[in-house]
Amino acid sequence: MDSYNNNAYFWQKIDTLYHSSNLVISRHKGDTHPTFKNLIYPTEYGHLKDTLGTSSEGLSVYVGSGDKSVINGIVVAADILIKTVDIKILVGCKDEEVYDVLHFLNSTDFQKTVLIKRGNDIPQWSLSDN
Repeated sequence: MDSYNNNAYFWQKIDTLYHSSNLVISRHKGDTHPTFKNLIYPTEYGHLKDTLGTSSEGLSVYVGSGDKSVINGIVVAADILIKTVDIKILVGCKDEEVYDVLHFLNSTDFQKTVLIKRGNDIPQWSLSDN
């Protein structure tokens, strides 16, 4: 069952979260990770200030060089070091940048991720009576 990645209603909610929140960039492309000094940020990185995420800062966002109004997908990360499962929103990321972000996020043995690409279908199971 792979229709989870094609639920247009889900992406509509992610769009609303992103566009109704304040994006704060905390790391620029080329910056060194504060803990893992061998890791270099492949894109701009920040958070949505007025949202709830696993960090106190809010939902994480990786911002590529493309259209900053388009969400390409989300990355789900399982981190055994801090014992969390977290999502990271990909915005304006070209294919190469998506690959670079995935490589960056999977570079340690503590965290592994999966990518959920944006789709436009509406699966039957996602329809509600309201």
